[in-house]
Amino acid sequence: MALGGSIIVPEKINTEFLKGFRNFILKFLDEGKRFVIVAGGGITARNYQNAASEIVDISDEDKDWIGIHATRLNGHLLRTVFFDVAHPIILDDPTKDIGNEDKHNLFIASGWKPGWSTDYIAVMLAVRFHTDSVLIATRIDYVYDDDIEKNPSAKRLEKLSWQQYRKMVGDEWTPGMKAPVDPIAAKLAEEKSVEAIIVKGTELENLAKAVRGEDFKGSVIR
Repeated sequence: MALGGSIIVPEKINTEFLKGFRNFILKFLDEGKRFVIVAGGGITARNYQNAASEIVDISDEDKDWIGIHATRLNGHLLRTVFFDVAHPIILDDPTKDIGNEDKHNLFIASGWKPGWSTDYIAVMLAVRFHTDSVLIATRIDYVYDDDIEKNPSAKRLEKLSWQQYRKMVGDEWTPGMKAPVDPIAAKLAEEKSVEAIIVKGTELENLAKAVRGEDFKGSVIR
């Protein structure tokens, strides 16, 4: 699951959501589910990126590094929220050997390197942990054919192929880019046959339906 930073910290830390999310995950852990949750950077990343940009002309690589550290901060928050059940080491590198993987059913991950968003990390970890789908829990409820925040008449797309999706978002990543799945992650997901399920992360009942494979409100890209 890629948990958007805009869900964790919309403007200030969303403690009410995190309380509900903790109970949500604990319930599924009790049912034998296994989760890898990748924290996004959200407004924390954008605030620091914008602040730096107001002072000097910074590169996209530096913007990405700021974003990566924001995801690590949010990741540490999540690991602390789940201190009693999560693996104690944050996956800040999706290839890192952390040991005792078989003894835990919850892992928290963060950003890694410049050049992509945490969506890419989520796809990498899906491959590592041998699952064929990634939940993208974000602040939008579907994939749309245009920016729904700017165009209220944008058409929602409930099912589409990676080929269709990639034609919409292109092939290049820029820091802070707003796309349900970033272009680099989309390319890898298509190559590895990993599907993406896009849902509104704050609607936990609907998110539970997606986890269980029931009918849910959201989009599927495969």
